[in-house]
Amino acid sequence: MRIAIAGATGTLGKHVARIAQERGHQVVPMSRTAGVDIVTGRGVPEALRGADAVIDVASVASAATDACVAFFRDSSTTLLAAEKAASVPHHVALSIVGIDGISSGYYAGKNAQERVVTTSDAPWTILRATQFHEFAPQMLTQTTFGPVAAVPVGRLQPVAAAEVASALVELAEGRPRGRVTDLAGPRQESLVDMARRYLRATGRRTPVIPLRMPGQMFRAMRDGSVLPGPGATLGSQTFDEWLKQLPSQG
Repeated sequence: MRIAIAGATGTLGKHVARIAQERGHQVVPMSRTAGVDIVTGRGVPEALRGADAVIDVASVASAATDACVAFFRDSSTTLLAAEKAASVPHHVALSIVGIDGISSGYYAGKNAQERVVTTSDAPWTILRATQFHEFAPQMLTQTTFGPVAAVPVGRLQPVAAAEVASALVELAEGRPRGRVTDLAGPRQESLVDMARRYLRATGRRTPVIPLRMPGQMFRAMRDGSVLPGPGATLGSQTFDEWLKQLPSQG
């Protein structure tokens, strides 16, 4: 198969590209570094020529609601229109467990993306997954001020990015299925505890202060809304196993 990957250079996209290649597929990376802009459409028609499927794992660095909604809405609209013109038979998109009803921040953007995909006439599949193990260091980057990190209180069920990538490639290999079963990690974790364990694993002694953050997303992390339901598919790699694979551990 010829698989075009939107966001192929990101945290998840690198895994998707690697796994697709290992499974014998021809990979077409769709990223600005490859000369493709999925918002403006620059380079998109060329990237989609002859594609059998598109896997959209593109992301945006901003947490501002307007920026997130605009990116996911516009990029999905651009991709789907180009896929229709190129007769691409399958659009696979990644979303997040527990985003229903959240109208602010990054999750609002993912809700906008889902609306564009599900209301289109394209043949589509959407996989919702929980946060990746990388979420803890990403959060530390945003919440460390000087010698202290203020980490939001919440519970997650983090999943290995590589396992999500493998699931997305398998979905792209099959027929469009609409919304499929959610994918989560093997067990629940405290975000504050994840941050502390990550810091210890990477040789840092930054104090972590638990903080009850305002906002719908952080409320969802506290009340369990971002945890998977009883019917979710569970991955195998735990957060501790992921920590052991970090470069600093070797």
